[in-house]
Amino acid sequence: MGGDFGVHPKIDLKRLPPLKALRGFEAATRHQSIRGAADELCLTHPAVSHQVQLIEKALGVTLFMHDGRNVVSTDEGKILYPYVRSAFESLIEGVTAVRRHALDLPLIVQTYVTASIRWLAPRMPQFLQQHPGVRLTLRTCAAEWEFDNLHADVGLIYCPELPDPERYHWLPLFDYTLLPVCSPAMRARLPAEVTPAMLVDMPLLRIYTEDLNWEDWFGAAGIDFHASPVHPRVDTLAVALEIALRGEGIALVNGPFATQDLAEGRLVVPVDQMAVCPGSWGLICRQAVKNDLPVRTFMNWVAAHAN
Repeated sequence: MGGDFGVHPKIDLKRLPPLKALRGFEAATRHQSIRGAADELCLTHPAVSHQVQLIEKALGVTLFMHDGRNVVSTDEGKILYPYVRSAFESLIEGVTAVRRHALDLPLIVQTYVTASIRWLAPRMPQFLQQHPGVRLTLRTCAAEWEFDNLHADVGLIYCPELPDPERYHWLPLFDYTLLPVCSPAMRARLPAEVTPAMLVDMPLLRIYTEDLNWEDWFGAAGIDFHASPVHPRVDTLAVALEIALRGEGIALVNGPFATQDLAEGRLVVPVDQMAVCPGSWGLICRQAVKNDLPVRTFMNWVAAHAN
């Protein structure tokens, strides 16, 4: 028969606790609550407690200490959890790979609303034209900043620090650079020579998921900034840019999301002051899938067209 299945050593499953019990342990650890795990798994509280006890008996250790209605992982529980979590993630990836192969499922790419609308989505027609064999689904989120590898194959995200290289493959694209932009009409309300301090009382558009960006930008200029009611809050940079385009506020971009508007004069930079924050924007996927053809094709293409 085809394949090389016979060359691998036998896995001694007798060394493992019951797999069903490991589900309960994973959920209880994530929630730090037996009741929370029971609600998620549609089981009773005693059923999850019994699953945890089976693992503790099999390993001869205590996995949780009780803290009121919640539980706290012991050192042994903390050691075990990442292995169990990684094993479940690998199983999900394997099942997803089989389903994608059998059902021709699309490559799922996670990103944020602004990055999708103003950077990634405009590039997708060219990618699909050049790679007609790759089916693609963009999954956008407004406030979920971390890569959800259980529901997406690739992410275009901002990471303040390098992701864990043992788990993730990371391709940096561009810096997280803060730059104010506004309409020409808004710029006309300011003096010919503008300093960062002159923007303090202007309608600065704040994004609630990035609430400290203006503080960071002013701080880079040596100015102590405190937000006030004159600085309205919105939920995404995409919304802030729409307001700025209407001449009703100043937005603070954190990447190449206003490049075309700046090039065509719909937006201008009111003051030549930038702040480069830690980390970068980039593409991420799990190490286990980085060589899958659709994943590799997409990531390499986007990295080559990151301008």
